Amino acid sequence: MTPMVHLCLLALLLGSAAGLGLDGKKVPFENLVMKVQEGTPVPYALCQFQVSHPGVNAFRLNGEGSDDIKISADGWLYLDKPLDWSQNDNYLVAVEALVDDEVVEGPIFATIHVLDINNHAPYFNQSYYTALVRENTPAGVPFTRVFALDRDDPSTPNAQLTYSLVSQIPNRHNTLLFQVDPNSGEISTTEQGERMLNARETIQYARGEDRSAESLRAKFNNYCPSPTVPNEENPFFTCVERAEMRRSNLDPLEDPDYTLIVKVHDMGGASEMALSGNSRVHIAVQPNLWVNPGRIAIQEHLEGSYPRVITKVQSNEPGAIYRLVQKERELRFPFQITEDGEILLTEELDREEKDMYILVVMAEDVYENQVDPPMEIHVVVEDVNDNAPVCEEEETVFEVQEDEPVGSPIGDLIAHDADQAETLNALLTYTIMSQQPSTSPEAFAIDAASGRIQTLRALQRRDHQVYNLDVRVSDPAHSVLCKVVVKVIDVNNELPRFEKNDYGSYTVVEDAAVGQTVLNISASDDDDADSGSSFIEFHITAGNDDGVFAVETDGKGVGHVVIAKPLDFETSSSYKLKIDARNPEPLMSGLEYGAESTAFASVSVTDVDEVPEFTLDILEVVVPENITKGAVLLTVEAKDPEGKEIRFKMEGDTKGWLELNPATGQITTKDKLDRETLETFEVTVTAFEKDNPEKFDERMVSVRLLDVNDNTPKLTETQAFMCLKKPEPVFIKAHDGDGAPFSQPFTFALVHSRKSHNWDLQTIDGTTAKLTLKKMPTEDRTFSLPINVKDNAGMGVTQSFEVQVCTCTELGYCYVAPGEHGFKYGMGPTIGILAGTLGFCVLRLVDRKVDLRSKKFGHPCCTQNVALS
Repeated sequence: MTPMVHLCLLALLLGSAAGLGLDGKKVPFENLVMKVQEGTPVPYALCQFQVSHPGVNAFRLNGEGSDDIKISADGWLYLDKPLDWSQNDNYLVAVEALVDDEVVEGPIFATIHVLDINNHAPYFNQSYYTALVRENTPAGVPFTRVFALDRDDPSTPNAQLTYSLVSQIPNRHNTLLFQVDPNSGEISTTEQGERMLNARETIQYARGEDRSAESLRAKFNNYCPSPTVPNEENPFFTCVERAEMRRSNLDPLEDPDYTLIVKVHDMGGASEMALSGNSRVHIAVQPNLWVNPGRIAIQEHLEGSYPRVITKVQSNEPGAIYRLVQKERELRFPFQITEDGEILLTEELDREEKDMYILVVMAEDVYENQVDPPMEIHVVVEDVNDNAPVCEEEETVFEVQEDEPVGSPIGDLIAHDADQAETLNALLTYTIMSQQPSTSPEAFAIDAASGRIQTLRALQRRDHQVYNLDVRVSDPAHSVLCKVVVKVIDVNNELPRFEKNDYGSYTVVEDAAVGQTVLNISASDDDDADSGSSFIEFHITAGNDDGVFAVETDGKGVGHVVIAKPLDFETSSSYKLKIDARNPEPLMSGLEYGAESTAFASVSVTDVDEVPEFTLDILEVVVPENITKGAVLLTVEAKDPEGKEIRFKMEGDTKGWLELNPATGQITTKDKLDRETLETFEVTVTAFEKDNPEKFDERMVSVRLLDVNDNTPKLTETQAFMCLKKPEPVFIKAHDGDGAPFSQPFTFALVHSRKSHNWDLQTIDGTTAKLTLKKMPTEDRTFSLPINVKDNAGMGVTQSFEVQVCTCTELGYCYVAPGEHGFKYGMGPTIGILAGTLGFCVLRLVDRKVDLRSKKFGHPCCTQNVALS
């Protein structure tokens, strides 16, 4: 068989019926790959296969898409039907040349990639959403979320979705109270919404207070007594009653406070050609009783009886149990909380011991589950003037050169007051009480507010070398006496001199440790020893880019040049340091520092093969759990300081959900992600030199999956029974694999065309409802009740719940006559019955063995045992 000529004439359009009109060129097509836009009008010519065999009179096409792609007798490969990317994004076909149905050349394979066009509008996964939001919900904190899909190619802008808020109904003040995150679809309150959202007015009840209709009547009569008009005829009472019923049965769908129109655009919303979809979000506003009382101020050493109430909190959950937690975890915690939410102070406070306490109030149910978010309350202890000033030093020593001009500053006397700063209690006043030896006039003055001491005349060592001052420091109620010593020292008329001015060259490696000494320097000064005139300080004044080096010294003439910051050969490979020696005391008039007080040193940095460096230290990504397979999560970026080629690897993906491109660092999904399986996980990405893998660095990539509403609430039990003579309510529980806001609180409802007269179903909490039998049947009967359970986003299905109303035994279980099996027990009762039956069989088997042994051995005791059994 002769090989087919590997040439294909590419065509742009299919010609007339007389032949295939062409406008293309011949190109090699080994491993031929072609791209065609979906929806291209047909017929559309792709290419013509040419063969060397002279007798070829037909071609045969095999592979995918035989209904859409055809080949003519003269070798033209063409589209017979428009292609659809959402149905298939690529086709692989094989072409064979035939002579009278016999293959003479081929097969040759061709791949046809279908290019997506934006021909699918995005759509929301629900036609409407429902949500509850409390008053004062912090701005920007999501309380629900909308989610949309697009059947276009997720790797193109055609499926890049952006959410926006179209309108808010009502919008009385022309102010948006809600906002939607354009990327995630999360809905939260705006800053205006945090302040302005108000729930409907409701009756306030105390903890444990009855909330029945009789209690409502009693409250109304106490507040608005009207003995002549019955409650049922009082329009004010009926108005309050309707409002209270409306509040207790709050339904965002049936009776929303706000309705949001939300839009989703594809193409990132950046094009006029973008397609869109809409949905509605029905929102009901719940009252928020869980309000922070704010900053509480308590005066220290407050007299009176303890414990005393300092504030009160109230949970949104009537039966909440309060618990007080100390945030700082210190040994002393003088606070308690009562079951009614009153916070008590148990003893006096001392501001100097602790000026603020942070209390965290927890509201929980009986199972220690939080029913409200933790509340942080700041208790500030107010100051009283109960502390005297304190001198910082037992004796403060200053030095001053002789012949300093009048007004020269000597130093600042430092004193402290433990009372609260920036208050009158800590406002200090300085006064010189005495000077020894005394002079006339006085030699020193002090600033009353700052404690700065200055000279009032020129001082001479020949007159006095030392002065002793007593300075009183006082606040409005207390004072202390501080000792000050002033030494008159010689004039600074000698310069510090380096032992040598050029310290030569030094070499350090690039990875030398911070703090390592590079070289030692030395200088001397002939002024009076142990005075500021002879104290030597070293300063690097040039060549020290970015402060890489520093000089450490004790002031006695020896300095150590050390590495202050990490070295980087790629940034700077050499340094020419200029180091100056200086005195803290000013030089005498007319004397200036010269070359003898300056030295130079050269430092060279040698290169070290360093590990690759990541661009970011923290790598986090948040994506919805239903992100498309193959989508890009994150591109990890790193570079090698020496410019060497690097590679990436990934570890820790225990679920096998991700894939890392070793050359680019791009992390993509290779399998379906599931938040209910694993909400957050971490993988380790390593960047290493391709030719030297021992040079590597690692970063942890944290992935958090956002929930989508892909689960509906399910009843945890589907059967129950009630005793005919004494029917007790049945508690129904549900569970949802999703998280907030697509999970609890659930709404439970009986599915009837009209209100049921036999049954009442009331929601108890976020996961439980109470089923009550209102009308008693006359005989044993089994009821199959359709119950609809919806999650917080309004998604749910109707489920069957079977209740047997029966005559019960004394133990409180349904009596079943022999041979009847009118009710199927759940898993728990079934296992219990099975275990009891097996236990009874084991006892009988043991009894039977005893019987056989007694007969075999004829033991009188065994015979007696058998008889007794």
